[in-house]
Amino acid sequence: MELMQLLKKTLELDGSDMFIVPGSPVMAKVHGAIQPVSEERTLPADTEALIDSAYAMCRRDKKMLEENGDDDFSFSMEHMSRFRCNVYQQRGTLAATFRVVAFGLPDPKKLLIPDLVMDLTSMKSGMILVTGPAGSGKSTTLACMIDKINQTRGGHIITIEDPIEYLHSHKKSLVSQREVPNDAPTFARALRGALRQAPDVILLGEMRDHETMQTAITAAETGHLLLSSLHTVGCAKTVDRIIDAFPPNQQQQVRVQLSMVLRAVISQRLVPKVGGGQVPVFEVMTINAAVQNMIRDGKTHQIDNVIYSGAAGKEMLSMDNELFRLCKAGEITRENAILYAANPDMLKKRL
Repeated sequence: MELMQLLKKTLELDGSDMFIVPGSPVMAKVHGAIQPVSEERTLPADTEALIDSAYAMCRRDKKMLEENGDDDFSFSMEHMSRFRCNVYQQRGTLAATFRVVAFGLPDPKKLLIPDLVMDLTSMKSGMILVTGPAGSGKSTTLACMIDKINQTRGGHIITIEDPIEYLHSHKKSLVSQREVPNDAPTFARALRGALRQAPDVILLGEMRDHETMQTAITAAETGHLLLSSLHTVGCAKTVDRIIDAFPPNQQQQVRVQLSMVLRAVISQRLVPKVGGGQVPVFEVMTINAAVQNMIRDGKTHQIDNVIYSGAAGKEMLSMDNELFRLCKAGEITRENAILYAANPDMLKKRL
């Protein structure tokens, strides 16, 4: 088994991820379903050899893996694709997941990213968050938004990622791409450095801890446009997740700061499509005076009602409304619409 051949086969199947785990054939995730790309099961020695060839491809040593038990990096296969790789130790052996990242930048129209999301790129300052579970397309949405800014206005864009997925060329803007931990030891450190690099727009791959969140809020307060992602489901839960990351004695201050800097929260899921494949479903909360007050006063449980009523006026998108629309159009099943709904009982009644 050669790594190149396995990755090639994953691409031929239109797979999104490839998994190397001892005791199982090498598997690929194709349109949300798992299927084998190798005939025989891999032994621990096989997985280690395949992982070693990935390290050799990107001329990286295994120090990070040995110290931490896992490692993230990315590499390219000429004329084929880029891959984001996570290698980890499990039961005393090595395993890995390879995420396919296409060369070139994705087309938001083909990916069905709503115009409402892409229009948010016209904002000049504040914080825009893209949220959703792992593998729901957050990085792709952020790449599309950064590319639109790059095409439409001049300035300095700094991206801080772990690892770098999409490569941005200089268009109307200058783009600096920094990778954690190769170019900076941590997100928080890279972000503090970015504030001294005269940025207009900062893309922060992920907000992982309260130190990074605090620095991100400060960056947004000082007149920069900051885009980032969080592993949360639903716009209201995203606000709670940020506030809960801080010690109790700081939470009220963070509520006030967040109410001032937050401009929009986008929440996305990939839902199985009738006939195979997946369709993205979006919720969009744009911050108006009502949402601002709810964040500041700790009444985030009321935000869903504002999104629902805002969706009627086309300023926002409601996840449940979008699921209802897709179900009525015959694109997703009634069962999946209810399964992915924020309020399943209410959606069941509407359907």
